[in-house]
Amino acid sequence: MTRKNDSEPAQPSPDKIAANLKGLRVQIDKLDLQILELVNKRAGVAGQIGKVKADQGGEVFSASREEEVLGNILKANKGPLAEVTLKAIFRELISGSRAVQKVQKIAFLGPSFSYSHLAALERFGEAVAYNPTANIATVFEEVVRRHADYGVVPLENSTDGRIADTLDMFIRTPQVKICAEIRLRVHHHLLANCTQAEVRRVFSKAQALSQCRNWLSKNLPQATLHEVASTTDAAKLALSELNVAAVASRQAAVKWQLNILAHSIEDSPFNETRFAVIGPSDSAKTGNDKTAMMFQISHSPGALADVLTIFKSNKLNLTWIESFPYPEAKGEYVFFIDFDGHRDDPKVKKAITAMEETCEVVSVLGSFPHATAADE
Repeated sequence: MTRKNDSEPAQPSPDKIAANLKGLRVQIDKLDLQILELVNKRAGVAGQIGKVKADQGGEVFSASREEEVLGNILKANKGPLAEVTLKAIFRELISGSRAVQKVQKIAFLGPSFSYSHLAALERFGEAVAYNPTANIATVFEEVVRRHADYGVVPLENSTDGRIADTLDMFIRTPQVKICAEIRLRVHHHLLANCTQAEVRRVFSKAQALSQCRNWLSKNLPQATLHEVASTTDAAKLALSELNVAAVASRQAAVKWQLNILAHSIEDSPFNETRFAVIGPSDSAKTGNDKTAMMFQISHSPGALADVLTIFKSNKLNLTWIESFPYPEAKGEYVFFIDFDGHRDDPKVKKAITAMEETCEVVSVLGSFPHATAADE
């Protein structure tokens, strides 16, 4: 006969378990009401701030202030909620608080559920009016005409490099400023309503196909690749046509009710796209900033080296440099750069003055907070 070990704790009865669970749920309900009261109080204060800004002609969106708010929250976090969860919660809280002041209009390279749309959601949340456009030029035009408060445009990809249409529009509309950047880790997925073996055609945007070229060649040798205007368009084709797959986002699979045949098929595990938030002005100083500029130099030996020496002598770290053909003159180039520091920093001011003396044309595209990469 086996006797129960007297040292083992007695198991609580079902009634006691149910009572304990009920008590915990009561606590949750009380906390939810407290949270509701606090977030509405917060929104009320945000509304007061909006009135002060409106009286002073200030902008509702402030990348520097939002970075400060998130930084304070993450620094104070003791868990158990992870940083990514808190960022998502406060992104929507900030988005809703902005909407109390003014529902902002955000233009982006559409359609919905494209990677530009996902980047815009990462920065601005759901409580805005999104305006998908057919091309990057239209995003700039919407901002210039004040049909949109801000625009979101791709700037560069870690695999494919610069986005030529965006650089071209900075040249054509130098009055537009970068006020924030968004770094999105881009994960491409193979979507279809057939099996992988049945796929005969794969559709996606040119950049997405390029970023998955090795995986597609190895795993879908029987399929032909076809470029379309966006990853969303590709998903729609996979939904409506037989033996067709799309390279698109996880969100597109949910939206269009497609199966994900393969996850994260991008060739580089570090595939990342950097987006610029463009608007009428740049961002205030945060202490963790970058400045973007474009410039032209004379056709003379060492001209570019002279410019780079300015940054070395002022101990400014260049984080990006790109040359781009000037559209108005054959053989002429415009250079784009990013570097650590804000345009109001003394050594940055000194460097800009030196560039104005050295270069033929200089334009500060804006200062903005450093961004950390987020997953799509």
